[in-house]
Amino acid sequence: MPELLLELFSEEIPARMQAKAADDLRRLVTDKLVAEGLVYEGAKAFATPRRLALTVHGIPARQPDLKTERRGPKVGAPDAAVQGFLKATGLKSLDEAKIQRDPKGDFYIGLIEKPGRDAIDVLAEILPVIIRTFPWPKSMRWGARSGKPGSLSWVRPLHAITATFGPETEDPDVVKFSVDGIETGQTTYGHRFMAPAAISVRRFEDYEAKLKAAKVILDPQARKDIIFADAKELTFAQGFELVEDQVLLDEVSGLVEWPVVMMGSFEAEYLAIPDEVIRATIRNNQKCFVVKDPKTGQLTNKFVLTANIEATDGGKVIVSGNERVIRPRLSDAKFFYETDLKTKLEDRLPKFEQIVFHEKLGTQAARIKRIERLAAEIAPLVGADVAKATRAAHLAKADLLTEVVGEFPEVQGLMGKYYALAQGEDASVAAACEEHYKPQGPTDRVPTDPVSVAVALADKIDTLVGFWAIDEKPTGSKDPYALRRAALGIIRLIAENALRLSLMKVAASALAGLSVKPADAQKLPSDLLAFFADRLKVQLRDQGARHDLVDAVFALGGQDDLLMIVRRVEALGKFLDSDDGKNLLAGTKRASNILSIEEKKDKRTFDGAPDAALYSLGEEKALAKAIGEVKAEASTAVAKEDFAAAMSAMAKLRPPVDAFFDKVRVNDDDAKVRENRLKLLNEIRSATRAVADFSKIQD
Repeated sequence: MPELLLELFSEEIPARMQAKAADDLRRLVTDKLVAEGLVYEGAKAFATPRRLALTVHGIPARQPDLKTERRGPKVGAPDAAVQGFLKATGLKSLDEAKIQRDPKGDFYIGLIEKPGRDAIDVLAEILPVIIRTFPWPKSMRWGARSGKPGSLSWVRPLHAITATFGPETEDPDVVKFSVDGIETGQTTYGHRFMAPAAISVRRFEDYEAKLKAAKVILDPQARKDIIFADAKELTFAQGFELVEDQVLLDEVSGLVEWPVVMMGSFEAEYLAIPDEVIRATIRNNQKCFVVKDPKTGQLTNKFVLTANIEATDGGKVIVSGNERVIRPRLSDAKFFYETDLKTKLEDRLPKFEQIVFHEKLGTQAARIKRIERLAAEIAPLVGADVAKATRAAHLAKADLLTEVVGEFPEVQGLMGKYYALAQGEDASVAAACEEHYKPQGPTDRVPTDPVSVAVALADKIDTLVGFWAIDEKPTGSKDPYALRRAALGIIRLIAENALRLSLMKVAASALAGLSVKPADAQKLPSDLLAFFADRLKVQLRDQGARHDLVDAVFALGGQDDLLMIVRRVEALGKFLDSDDGKNLLAGTKRASNILSIEEKKDKRTFDGAPDAALYSLGEEKALAKAIGEVKAEASTAVAKEDFAAAMSAMAKLRPPVDAFFDKVRVNDDDAKVRENRLKLLNEIRSATRAVADFSKIQD
């Protein structure tokens, strides 16, 4: 079947935009093809610094013919309505229309036949529209073409459009259209410096091969693989090890069409700077990879760069040029670092009095005081030294005012640790200066040092409570203050460190430290707890657990010990995977459904203990006895926080519940017996609530 080849050749496209642009091009073209009835077999898009390319194969040569029916006016309608119907359907007279009977009357029906068009004509219609409306995050207009001002808004000046379409066994045709004076053709261009001549292409297979011969690797993943493999081989050959950086690799692959890996060096004196600062300097300024000694794990005075050309001198000039740029950058970083060391962290803190954290939450200095107070309260709960936690909270934000962090914000916290160690702070205090920001994502490491945990919890809880108090909560996809991330961080800190913590109490304490008070201060901790429940569902779902089990546990009320909630959910999940659990759930839901119906009918609840004297059947007596035993056993197990044992106790209810529903008619003719049996059903519901609200669990 025919194949489409499309290439948009331009000046350099920013690396950060390339992957999305390629995906957008594929999506826009294929969506439009499907909308036009041209269902394709496969599509793949590519990007290099100077081109977006797309191949779509398996496109039908022609659209299918379309037949649609259009309902017209009623029979006997005014002539104006009839004429409008004939014009819209293309019918010459009402004799060509059908009459359809309807409860509301007889209506004219027109059959519209739309013959399919050749796919190449459809492409010539849709492609220029897609190009003109392409969703670049930033675009530009440039100079005139042929004496006329340009009208196309594109990321960079567009120079050529290649568009061919045809079957694999024949030479394809050019999809003819023009955009802003650029006519489509079969001509593209190779590497800007090594093979700039025009290249005539037909279809994707020879297009990709001819580009490669012209020193252009079309596939971004292939360029990444080349850079990564060559960089690792080059560093290994010299006894070093590449410091891998996937984000930088993605960016560098978007800067070159023909990657050539080389190694440069810098003066060893700069190794006195922390490794992370060296890496940030070289990475941010020259997009180069750093290299470490595999024996010590420390950085060496080498770096790996990726050129876009095979130099005749072996790359000496390119390497030398990169070294000349990196050297003064490292000199600046060394100056910043040494300057920072001359001022103690606590001496920087007064400046925070003039820095506003949030207009409604006061200055950064006020926030630091709140975190100090909260960290001191949390410290005993997590096994941390109170004095160390307070000291760490006092210093944790100070590095935000240093020269190095001002230049490289990504090393905030980390530099706080280095500066704290340099001024003789306790190791735990220094570690907390870095780790109190963690975890910042699902793959980030969770601190384990108690001092770090205390400060990290205090920092995140203060953030959440503060923004909750001023009603700046996340809405939909908007979360400008990363409150969801903060909540997930708290959950991971508690769960992975097995901490026993009452979130309600800690939140109330954090609220007490705020100068601003919400309208409903009593409601805030419970409202915040509901937010944690939603985040916990996300966390557990990512780990394979069921979100409805979280609802079932939270529905019991008063559940603000996240560790116990997680353990209870885990035990409940295992129980419900068993036959006993599934059957008990079914029985419990049956009891709840009957109760709901009868309570609604009688406009009352069936609380209170059943009257044993009214039991007339053995199944009633057996169920009542089992409920009493299970309640006691499950309550004891829950009190001991042995949720597995509580679930095992629940399993003992299954046989008597099954027997009860098999042999006993709940809605007995005797009103007292009926009421007693409904109370017995309520006892089933009450017994299972010792571990969870089974009504919240999905079948």
